Amino acid sequence: MPKTSDTPAQKRLPGRKAQAARNDGLILEAARAVFLADTNAPIAAVAERAGVGISALYRRYPSKEVLLRTLCYEGLRRYNAEADAALEDSDGWHGLVGFLERVVDADVHSLAVHLAGTFTPDESILPVITHSGAVTEELVRRAHASGRLHPDVNAHDLGLVLESCAAITMPDQARTAELRRRVLAMLLAGLSADGDLPGPPPMAGEFVWRWQPRK
Repeated sequence: MPKTSDTPAQKRLPGRKAQAARNDGLILEAARAVFLADTNAPIAAVAERAGVGISALYRRYPSKEVLLRTLCYEGLRRYNAEADAALEDSDGWHGLVGFLERVVDADVHSLAVHLAGTFTPDESILPVITHSGAVTEELVRRAHASGRLHPDVNAHDLGLVLESCAAITMPDQARTAELRRRVLAMLLAGLSADGDLPGPPPMAGEFVWRWQPRK
C-alpha cells in the first residue's frame, strides 16, 4: 500500500496528535478497501491492513458501525464538495460533466452503495443530505438551462449514472478507472440525446429502502 503523506495540518500538530491524525488517515483508507471488498469483514481486518493496533483503532472508532458510518459520511461530503465546485462553472453542461467525472474517479458512489444498510444513520448527516439534494438539483437545472441535457432527465437519474459506473470492477484499478470513464462517456452521450426515454424517471425517495438496516 502506498505510503500516506502528511498533510500540512498534520505537520503542524505536536507529536502524539500528528501520529493520531496519520493513524486516522490510514484506518479510513484501509477501511474503505476492506469494506468495499466485503462489508462483512471484521474490524480486525481493517487494523491489520492499516498497520495499527486494534486498540488504536477502537480508541478512534469504538465499533464497526461507527467506522462504517464515518466512511459513508465522508463519501457524501466528498460528493458535496465536488458538486459545490461544479457550481462555480459558468457552463451548466460542462459543470455537470466535470462533476460526474470527478465523482466517478473518486469512486464515491461505490462506497455509498456498498455501505447502505450496514449502519444506522444519525441526525448529524441530515444537513449533508439536504445540501446534497439541493446542489444536485441545481446542477441539473443549470445543465437543462444550457440546452444540452435531455429534458426528461432529473437529479435522481444522476444516481443511476453513478451506480452504473460504480458497478464496473476489474482486478486492475487502472483498468477499472478506464472502463468507468468509457461507460460514463457513453451515458453522457445518452443524457444529451434527443428522443424519448423509456419509463418514468426515478422519484424522490425511491431508493430510501437501501438505507434500512439489513437483516
